[in-house]
Amino acid sequence: MRLLLAPGASGSIDSLAGAVAGLRRRGVEAEAIAVPQGRVEKAAQCFQELARPEDVVAGQSYGGRAASLAAAESRYAACVMFSFPLSGKPEERTAHWPRISFPALVLNGERDPLSPIAEIRRLVPLLPQGRLISFPGAGHGLGNALEAKLDAAAEFLLSL
Repeated sequence: MRLLLAPGASGSIDSLAGAVAGLRRRGVEAEAIAVPQGRVEKAAQCFQELARPEDVVAGQSYGGRAASLAAAESRYAACVMFSFPLSGKPEERTAHWPRISFPALVLNGERDPLSPIAEIRRLVPLLPQGRLISFPGAGHGLGNALEAKLDAAAEFLLSL
């Protein structure tokens, strides 16, 4: 199983280097992938083109949204969403979640202004096999509580 990790809207493959290296140190085969910015559906197509059924689709913010859209349309081993971006549109942004039919993990900071933790907690049950891990004091960026997020993601993935 390999994890394909897409960056957020303002990120790049280079911005994911620390996360990829950290996941590899924890025994997870991980690689960063570039996705087009703009329409998230185009970014989701990248996962559909690159990921195999035994892979994990994952991303930070925009990249996590793209991964989840791909996961709603195709079968993968799991989906991991770091700082899922509700951005004031919680129902619209998660309408596809009930179609993700395999394990899904949402990792969110409790001080994330784009995804208030109360909203995330309310919505995660839409994921049939979803799990939420929240991080006190962490905001929206991947670097907030990075090591703890990577520990949680690796534990989740290695338990599959």
